[in-house]
Amino acid sequence: MLVFLALNAAMAQGKKEVVQLSGLVVAGDNDLGIPGVALYLPKGGRGVVTNQYGYFSVPCLAGDSIVISAMGFQKQYYKVPADGRQSISVIIYLKEDPYQLPTVEVMPYPTEELFKEAFLAMKLPEEAQNQMKKNLDPRVMDKLRFEMPMDGSMNHTFFLNQQVARIESRSFSPQTTQLTNPFAWARFIEAVRRGDLKKKKYKDE
Repeated sequence: MLVFLALNAAMAQGKKEVVQLSGLVVAGDNDLGIPGVALYLPKGGRGVVTNQYGYFSVPCLAGDSIVISAMGFQKQYYKVPADGRQSISVIIYLKEDPYQLPTVEVMPYPTEELFKEAFLAMKLPEEAQNQMKKNLDPRVMDKLRFEMPMDGSMNHTFFLNQQVARIESRSFSPQTTQLTNPFAWARFIEAVRRGDLKKKKYKDE
């Protein structure tokens, strides 16, 4: 019986209680909260992010360590106290950590004329030149022009052009070219065989 009670006491002492940790993350002496701050629990493999007001709430175990990190601020650590409380409210102050990015020179040439001269004097590798000539081959360009499918913008433009054509020809009778009509040619040949063109009389007005 004494051994059983000792084991239960040891298990009760080793078992960690769940603590609801909530609070506000602010910057330095400022009372305004910082949105988007990540609070990560490495042991649990989970975490939360502060809302737009810098507030957070996360369940954790007593004695857990929490990593608080945000862009532009120094990383901090917070250890949940194991004092028997089921809920803890804290205010976490972050220190700014400005990081200076290296200078990027977008335009190394002071004038446009110098840039043009440097660009025209630039020599591409032979492999790149051959690939460029291959891609700009007129035969390849013509093939791509006929085989490339129409995108959404082109389909929309074609549909609008069809609508405009129908509206413009709504009050006109459809005109067809009889030179390409095989039935018209058949009727013409039959009329020539019958001699209808010779029998017809034309009168001058």
